[in-house]
Amino acid sequence: MSAQVSMLWLQSGGCGGCSMSLLCAEAPLLPDALATANLELLWHPSLSEASGDEVLDLLAALESGAVPLDILCVEGALLRGPEGSGRFHLLAGTDRAMIDWVRALAERARFVVAVGSCAAFGGVTAGGPNPTDACGLQFEGVHCGGLLGAEYRAASGLPVVNVAGCPTHPNWVCETLVALALDALAETDLDPYQRPRMFYDHLVHHGCPRNEFYEYKASAIRPSDLGCLMEHLGCLGTQAHADCNMRLWNGEGSCTRGGYACINCTAPEFEEPGHAFLKTPNIAGIPIGLPTDMPKAWFVALASLSKAATPERLRRNAEADHLVVSPSVRNPYRR
Repeated sequence: MSAQVSMLWLQSGGCGGCSMSLLCAEAPLLPDALATANLELLWHPSLSEASGDEVLDLLAALESGAVPLDILCVEGALLRGPEGSGRFHLLAGTDRAMIDWVRALAERARFVVAVGSCAAFGGVTAGGPNPTDACGLQFEGVHCGGLLGAEYRAASGLPVVNVAGCPTHPNWVCETLVALALDALAETDLDPYQRPRMFYDHLVHHGCPRNEFYEYKASAIRPSDLGCLMEHLGCLGTQAHADCNMRLWNGEGSCTRGGYACINCTAPEFEEPGHAFLKTPNIAGIPIGLPTDMPKAWFVALASLSKAATPERLRRNAEADHLVVSPSVRNPYRR
């Protein structure tokens, strides 16, 4: 049996949605995942019984190094306001800013994990005029830096590991924690936004059940329609880095499978796309947000050909909320 790996989970500026998502972990369940990697959850503000002085004593021991800290998980954006003091968010019972606790504990941790897009990049919490001066642990939007600074490295040598999403898929969190506990995650396993490549080197488009409609550019015009959501309804699945349609949520779902356009919630600054989430901006009828690896000229040419070749079945089903025309059945023995 390998040595026990200690883990602390702090919640900063956010909604707690990533913790709620984590409770839905299955195959394995959260307790089984932790046990498999010999992970000891020292404290979580919602899942642990300890409170008050017990927690304060634990945090003091972690800060001093009397109790070793292997993995520090932070959920929610870091609130630096007002004027860098962090006093918009004090840790209860300490009269000390959460950002000060995070900085101190990050200096002790072997690994630091940003759970969710708020902790990774600032996320929804940093949207609009951002009165709390919210940021991510090591990013502020698309820019490296954030609370800990671009040069920060944990004791292991890794930068902050960003398990982005709003919320995160529970298995992204569990598998990242297991990989860290086993020392099986290297910096080369992270993408340019420091997200684990095993989840984020895919696109939401991969495995989407609407892909046949996409190939023929048979598009939905209302959210309830069956067609592709990209052309009119703002879907960013061809640009969003995540395996949502391969690693289904709750065993069976994803945003696009539920009829909702992908809003690219694993990316920095997704919260302010510059247009309505359910609207695809275009110039002369050409969507601005094209697939990340397709030149615009190719897309225009292929889209024109695809629309010209769209089967009547797809054309009619795309703008309906149920299957109107089923695939034809061909008898191979009929002449």
